[in-house]
Amino acid sequence: MKILQANAGVLTNFEVLDFLQKRGASQDPTRVLCPVTASEFKVYDYLVQSAACNQTRECIYEFLKGCEEYDLAKAEKLNIINIRPSSVVEIDPIIEECEKRMEGETVEKLVEMTVQVLPQPSN
Repeated sequence: MKILQANAGVLTNFEVLDFLQKRGASQDPTRVLCPVTASEFKVYDYLVQSAACNQTRECIYEFLKGCEEYDLAKAEKLNIINIRPSSVVEIDPIIEECEKRMEGETVEKLVEMTVQVLPQPSN
């Protein structure tokens, strides 16, 4: 394997979960046979219980298209995808200077869009 470009960008939790599943993390209940390290299994166990477990590439793409009107930074979009806030109280700390950049109604519309597009984590 050859690294073409180191640190080319950040990954969503969904992309990390997808990568670990492709390496066999979900197929080896004994956790001995597949080429996944113990620390990767811990990450896998966490992500399976997070919002990433029910996300798809399509819903993430749809969310990113819907975010175009809100002027969010890449890191803010990434955190919203990973955390999947379902209320204004949860989204406020994710968006820097939320009160200054967005009106209350705009934030509520962003939360509504997030809840509609990104699937709820299975608990």
